[in-house]
Amino acid sequence: MWWALWWVWMIGAVVLGIVEIFAPTQIILGFAIGAAGVGLALLFGAPGLAGSLPLLILVFGVISLVAWLLLRPMMGVRRGQVKHFEHDINED
Repeated sequence: MWWALWWVWMIGAVVLGIVEIFAPTQIILGFAIGAAGVGLALLFGAPGLAGSLPLLILVFGVISLVAWLLLRPMMGVRRGQVKHFEHDINED
């Protein structure tokens, strides 16, 4: 059961973090935080978590969603970030 090993989840978190650097979407970062959260939970011995793959996937999904919801206001599009042009440079 390789999915019950904490270091597998941590390697997955690092790989997802590297993918986030090359494709900055802020979605993959939530998945990386979710994988790291599951890895830490397995490392510190969360009761019953290592024996059930569906529970591991559920915890991964919940942590990823919460991380994405918390990161979205900090890293998302902010009001006034889009530049509007008033005139065309070719008009004069």
